[in-house]
Amino acid sequence: MNTSSTSETRPRHRPPFRAEHVGSLLRSKELLKAREQAASGAITLKQLRALEDSEIARSVKRQEEIGLKVVTDGEMRRTSWHMDFLCEIDGVENAGTQVRSFENETGPVRNEITFPRITGNLSLSQTIFGHAFTFLQGVTTVTPKLSIPAPSILHGLGDTEFYDDEDQLFDDLITVYRAQIRKLEEIGCTYLQIDDTMLAMLADSSYVEKMRRVSSAPEKLALRYVDLLNRCIAERSDKLTVCVHTCRGNHRSAWTASGGYDPIAEATFSELQVDGLFLEFDDARSGSFEPLRYVPKDKHIVLGLLTSKKAELEEPQALARRIDEAARFIDLDQLCLSPQCGFASTSQGNLLTEDDQFAKLRLIVETAETVWGEA
Repeated sequence: MNTSSTSETRPRHRPPFRAEHVGSLLRSKELLKAREQAASGAITLKQLRALEDSEIARSVKRQEEIGLKVVTDGEMRRTSWHMDFLCEIDGVENAGTQVRSFENETGPVRNEITFPRITGNLSLSQTIFGHAFTFLQGVTTVTPKLSIPAPSILHGLGDTEFYDDEDQLFDDLITVYRAQIRKLEEIGCTYLQIDDTMLAMLADSSYVEKMRRVSSAPEKLALRYVDLLNRCIAERSDKLTVCVHTCRGNHRSAWTASGGYDPIAEATFSELQVDGLFLEFDDARSGSFEPLRYVPKDKHIVLGLLTSKKAELEEPQALARRIDEAARFIDLDQLCLSPQCGFASTSQGNLLTEDDQFAKLRLIVETAETVWGEA
């Protein structure tokens, strides 16, 4: 197959688009300083919000200028990709930080990660990120995308001892997520990305063993999480595109798990009732493309071929070859392209610059135009 040909593909009129990104973007030094000043009382929350507005508008303009048909606010109002959302659920609080072992090319990396704790029955009294999404809508002329953590994140990473009955916990999570999705649709959200890192990490046998702290049968957790997510999104309308992003950890250019998708591919790729999957494929740690054979014909796969962890820019020809390799197992028309994860899962960000980040996003647009004839 020659990926420079567009004869086998059709134009994309709704997401996921050929050129995508996962969502989080690097915060400027000015924004990081302002966040510290707001925490110490040196500036007001209103002043911080004004700077956030300005930085988001600037970032959206850059995203549009390089040709992306989808933009995010870069998660610039958040401290982390998951905690700012989870702690807005009634009954959840910040439990502080724990030191966890990550890895990079040089070996182990110790990172402090913030964790949630359930302190009461879960419920939802407001639209989480509602104002943030409304602002994003107002500063873009293309499709705005919102990302939120999956319900599995609270179960897999949080202190859930408040609930004696896991089924009741899952039922309450379903109620919360259904309400959140309904509220998002009411304010005009048409593209929702749900970040479920648990799925990819459960493909790593060593991580499965670590999960015995939350489950007596961790080898079945992937199936449980797939069912949980399907039930959470079951009431969405046809106007809402839902995609799931999964990766093996992404913090300060380090990761927490390794291994191909083989152990979870059939259940995840076949059974998740979503429109698309963002999958990490930026290095050998992610395994082969062969598990893509389980993807149904009505589902799109966004190949995370570019790394968000380092500045070195990928070769366009190498990206085209890898897309061609993936198309041996799935129709080229079902494929799109993105980085393997966000550039700043936490406000600290990965170890590259804003210009490096946008060079990667521009390369994604250019590669998409070469391979599919459109971004």
